[in-house]
Amino acid sequence: MTAPDTAMLAPVHKIARFIAGGGDENLSAFADRDVAILENFAPYLFTGPDAVTRWAAGMRAHAQTLSDMQHSFGAAQDFARDGDIAYFSLPTHWRGASNGVAFAEDGGWAFVLIRKNGEWRVRNYGWSVTNLVRL
Repeated sequence: MTAPDTAMLAPVHKIARFIAGGGDENLSAFADRDVAILENFAPYLFTGPDAVTRWAAGMRAHAQTLSDMQHSFGAAQDFARDGDIAYFSLPTHWRGASNGVAFAEDGGWAFVLIRKNGEWRVRNYGWSVTNLVRL
């Protein structure tokens, strides 16, 4: 295998839908423990047993000014898998509005997934904005 398959990408899509305002059920995309999330809003690094809960609250606050969020993914890069652990980076494009001002944002997500009971979940991710344009 040279790229993540549909099952590996499923939790990533769930997280993107959560960011776009898609509801709490998408938090099931994360692993049960050992989660670490690197984001572009304070406190920037979310770790510990309540990492997902704190990240979700932070993301909700961060997204209060956002509307019409839509995402698309480029081809995954740098894929590697070792049994029930996988890594890949994913070019990502967001479009939406912040405080009513349209924007387009490019960035990259680096993911570590873990498979438990036949299901892939996100253990870690780091987000980085690489280009932001106000339209």
